[in-house]
Amino acid sequence: MKRRTILKGMAAASALPLLSGTTLPAFADQRISIGTGGTGGLFYVIGAGMADVINKSMPDTSARAEVTGASIENIRRVVAGQMTFGFSSSSTLFEAKNGQGAFKKPQAVAAMAYLYPAVLQVATLKQTGVKTFGDLAGKSVSLGPPGSNSAVISQRILEAYGVFDKITPQFLSYTEGTNALVNGTVQAASVLAGAPTAALIDLDSQRDMVLIPVEEDKLGDLLEKYPFYQLYEVKKETYSDLEGPVKVINDPATIFTAADADEKLIYDITKTLFTHLKELGGIHPQAKAISLEMATKTPIDLHPGAKKFFDEQSK
Repeated sequence: MKRRTILKGMAAASALPLLSGTTLPAFADQRISIGTGGTGGLFYVIGAGMADVINKSMPDTSARAEVTGASIENIRRVVAGQMTFGFSSSSTLFEAKNGQGAFKKPQAVAAMAYLYPAVLQVATLKQTGVKTFGDLAGKSVSLGPPGSNSAVISQRILEAYGVFDKITPQFLSYTEGTNALVNGTVQAASVLAGAPTAALIDLDSQRDMVLIPVEEDKLGDLLEKYPFYQLYEVKKETYSDLEGPVKVINDPATIFTAADADEKLIYDITKTLFTHLKELGGIHPQAKAISLEMATKTPIDLHPGAKKFFDEQSK
């Protein structure tokens, strides 16, 4: 018996308190633990919704969404057998698989599905006169929280433009960054999230907001060097101040599991989630982006159980 099937009988899982938004059926034989993120984040909101879908639709199964430190913690705990599957940014999942970034050696992980776009939105105000990343030379820029994917992607883009060493970087939360932009202490602020996102909706309502577009010909080999990134277009109607679509970098949200996870279990979970997309779409507007058409566009290979389900759907 593969060690991942042991999860369904873990005493530790039954001893943990039930998290809000997760309904457990009585006397479940099989336990599924989902690594998400903080309670205020989208990983947790959608993960809790997935747990409810699984509880209602998979017989003799109890699923719960666990509050975690998000991508890196989820990967480490899934690999350690402490959780069944988890959420991650595509970039972090790719680096885990290849032993890069925060991971000293390759991690035994496999993808389950692409979920929705998480795009780097670098906002400025019309009054700053900033129109391109090149214009940020000599400016103060909030890159996002220290160590965050937002800060990492922002730095990589600014390096591609040759201006990272010419800015004054600030490492602020998204709300702090947009507040600093309003107060004039920074001239641009990065936010990595689905679009629209609350911090920028608020900024858009207060000031004449501008999103700085990436220019593909200025990115050099960035997209080849970091193949988990994708180009994405924020539509004009996303924020009221946009004068047209804006091209940005997408670091998609994914779900993943351990490479040796039980094939039937992962098939059943994947099938359950993707045959209840309408229900998932009601959890949060961003969850409406989860689709069969995009599900296989993952940064690493799919787990055999997930692949089996998606292969069936393509026939």
